[in-house]
Amino acid sequence: MTKPYTVGSYYFPNYHVDPRNEAVHGQGWTEWQLVKYATPRFPGHRQPRVPTWGYLDEADPRQMAQKIEAAVGHGIDYWIFDWYWYDDGPFLARALEEGFMGAANNSRVKFCCMWANHDWENIHPCKYGTRGQLLYPGRVTPQTFDVMTDHIVERYFRHPSHFTIDGCPYFSIYDLTRLLESFGGVAETRAALDRFRAKTRSAGLPGLHLNAVVWGQAILPAERVPADPVQLVRDLGFDSVSSYVWIHHVPLRQSPVTDYRAVLEAYLAYWDWAERALPVPYIPNATVGWDASPRTVQSDIWAPIGYPYTNAIDGNPPAAFRDALTVIKERLDRNPGLRTLNINCWNEWTEGSYLEPDSEHGMGYLEAVREVFGGNLSPARSAV
Repeated sequence: MTKPYTVGSYYFPNYHVDPRNEAVHGQGWTEWQLVKYATPRFPGHRQPRVPTWGYLDEADPRQMAQKIEAAVGHGIDYWIFDWYWYDDGPFLARALEEGFMGAANNSRVKFCCMWANHDWENIHPCKYGTRGQLLYPGRVTPQTFDVMTDHIVERYFRHPSHFTIDGCPYFSIYDLTRLLESFGGVAETRAALDRFRAKTRSAGLPGLHLNAVVWGQAILPAERVPADPVQLVRDLGFDSVSSYVWIHHVPLRQSPVTDYRAVLEAYLAYWDWAERALPVPYIPNATVGWDASPRTVQSDIWAPIGYPYTNAIDGNPPAAFRDALTVIKERLDRNPGLRTLNINCWNEWTEGSYLEPDSEHGMGYLEAVREVFGGNLSPARSAV
């Protein structure tokens, strides 16, 4: 008998035109610009990465429909959109609100959001030895949070394709440190999250599934690891914990590249710790790869001096990714709780972690997901 699994993938929505980006980078800019002009920075470096589908506009419902069909046909049950809302309003929302919600086939895959409440710095690209200009602080006012959560409940949670766990809409928060700073303390933050839960119930839903992204080490320049994330998860009342990417738990000390299998083994050790230490279920992560070098100025010297000048992961062809998924599936089989997996990422092209097809591996990464978790697929769903 096939055991049920739920497979999600993070979705990074910077591949459509947004007025904020145009104000900084010029008319029509998207992060495809960095993908197109990436160059090899060291011997054997695989750059540029070339998308098989071309440089799609994810805010176009017809082009998003193509992505949806590929996701559903390869065992992806839901997307977790990296979602941005600052004190002056939303950012990068058109991929979800125009592309996905406008796609005729959006009933075929679920969606939810991870509030990416980190500082947004101008690192597109980042010059060697400098910090990017802070454009939008991740810390928001309590008033902003109330407006934001009103929008989430009304616009997203009521959508028939929203991903739920036990009937409760799933919402994830990326940066617990910034979350605390927004309200001034643990008690105030818990009260704000409780108000969010109450809004959800008032909308006629059974409740809210709040997920916390927890890391063991920071990646982005302004990130800080909470002093005691286990206690914080308990005090704030989260329902589950997840990870965004393996290197939040595994330092890449080998330069210029670290072997994929070594990173997997170190991540599995973190998973062991998470299951023992956390007071709520842990949703494991499968990471495709890592290479943030496209976000660096290509004419500058490359050296691992801090994000995005970081070491890369290598040795991660689709076969290695399939092996990692197999190990994760075997561990999920032993888990009596949630058999849910989040993959990084559907389309982190400028961080070297994407399922979308490219000129080197074609549909290989998506086919790996289907090979390992394809038991979930009916004959109709498995057709692309």
